[in-house]
Amino acid sequence: MGKGKRLFWTPCAAHYIDLILEDFEKKLEVHQVTISNGRRITSYIYSRTILISMLRHFTKGKDLIRPAATRFATAYLTLGCLSDCKI
Repeated sequence: MGKGKRLFWTPCAAHYIDLILEDFEKKLEVHQVTISNGRRITSYIYSRTILISMLRHFTKGKDLIRPAATRFATAYLTLGCLSDCKI
C-alpha cells in the first residue's frame, strides 16, 4: 500500500460467505452430519441411472446440485435442492 498509492482493496462478498459456511460445517456437528448425509444421498442417486431417470421424471426434469469439494456454499445449495425434491 505504501508503494502503490492507487491500489485499492475490495473484499469479495462471495468469498466471505463461503468462509462463513465453511466455519458452520466445521464447527457445528449438526451441519457436518446433515451435509455428509446429503452428499451420500446425492452420490447414491447419481451412481444409478434408474434413480436419475426417476428423479428427473418426478421433479419434472430438475437435477440435484451436486456437491463440489472446494465450495462450501454448494453443499448448502444441494441440501436445499434435496429438500425441495424430497416428495
